[in-house]
Amino acid sequence: MTLRELYAQIEGDYDQAIRVVRVEKLMDKHIRKLSDNGVVEKLLEAANGMDPVQLFEAAHAMKGVCGNLGLTRLADMASDIAEEYRPGNARKMTDEAVAAKIAEIRALYGKTTEGIRRYKEG
Repeated sequence: MTLRELYAQIEGDYDQAIRVVRVEKLMDKHIRKLSDNGVVEKLLEAANGMDPVQLFEAAHAMKGVCGNLGLTRLADMASDIAEEYRPGNARKMTDEAVAAKIAEIRALYGKTTEGIRRYKEG
């Protein structure tokens, strides 16, 4: 499987990632390490306690990492959570809607990490 094929499989945007990272070898390196950096796991853990500060910080970090890697759906979902808990913003989602968004993130992240695992195996 090529890196471009991986991106198609995990609903990522290869072209966006290459514009940001600029070198496919670096993209390969960073996509392989996605599950090791813990950024998504921190958001999933923060959702257990529904702490607004932790949710904002974890979602904001996840948005940046996923955006840079061209994982646009994950980045967009993280952005929704970050904006929901951004200091000074009025909440628009119910706790149930946030939990549903977190479940979507968990499912897509699972699909993403499974695709990366198959890509690494090669």
